[in-house]
Amino acid sequence: MRERVADALYGLGWSAVKKLPEPVVARLGRRIADTAWKRRGASVQRLEANLARVVPEAGPAQLRELSKAGMRSYMRYWMESFRLPTWTPDRIREGIEIKGEHHLHDGLAQGRGVIVALPHLANWDLAGAWVTSYLQVPFATVAERLKPESLFDRFVAYRESLGMEVLPHNGGAAFGVLARRLRSGGLICLVADRDLSASGVKVDFFGAAARMPAGPALLAQQTGAQLLPVTLWYEGPVMKGEVHPPVPVPAEGTRKEKATRMTQDLADVFAAGIAEHPTDWHMLQRLWLDDLEPRDPRPEERAA
Repeated sequence: MRERVADALYGLGWSAVKKLPEPVVARLGRRIADTAWKRRGASVQRLEANLARVVPEAGPAQLRELSKAGMRSYMRYWMESFRLPTWTPDRIREGIEIKGEHHLHDGLAQGRGVIVALPHLANWDLAGAWVTSYLQVPFATVAERLKPESLFDRFVAYRESLGMEVLPHNGGAAFGVLARRLRSGGLICLVADRDLSASGVKVDFFGAAARMPAGPALLAQQTGAQLLPVTLWYEGPVMKGEVHPPVPVPAEGTRKEKATRMTQDLADVFAAGIAEHPTDWHMLQRLWLDDLEPRDPRPEERAA
């Protein structure tokens, strides 16, 4: 029943919100965010706990203000996303400013393929729409499997309407397709600050251990593609972003050692961007290892 209700609500959002004037949508988003924040549900409490790691000097009152602003930013993401399929290319370009885009142009010009890796900051779907409408470059991405299947299908259709090729996250099944896209000189974009497989790379993130997906680093090693970290944030009515310099593949080490080093480099760039704009980090899930639910150890951990 919960899954059917969620599917119906998302469907209502995509069908109804896009028909409303933007000022009305903005007010609606703030009202929903403030209502959710006042209820102090599990997601709001988790967001606040995550922000406590990002802003360790913040006291209880400041954390509450940060989480309130964070919920407003999160609902802004959803309100924009519901309206994005109706935005013209000019409207998309007006809503985003990107610094360092020459890194993206340079990587594509070399024909080696480019991997864009970014955290859950601001509106990554708007950044993708900017790539397909402004740069006019198609790209592939991976979507988390959602339940019910109809809700997952809605998300796939939504992102495909923005010009993205969407692959389902089914273990490592998408890896080969992404590698082929890169070898042909293409672009892929991956949200890479949360490991969905429980088999990612352990990194130091704000002074504590977390796991992040190894896929971006492994793809860069295997295909020779450039790995570009990207951070995003809201600034008034505009979303801003920065394409950071490429993460190099280490000259020495095993494949795993190289992937660990590269993923830590990504995590460091992500952490710097999140620390500058903590309320735009939409992480309402558990991330750090000591926050995760207990699980059975992996075979290599049992052996150790």
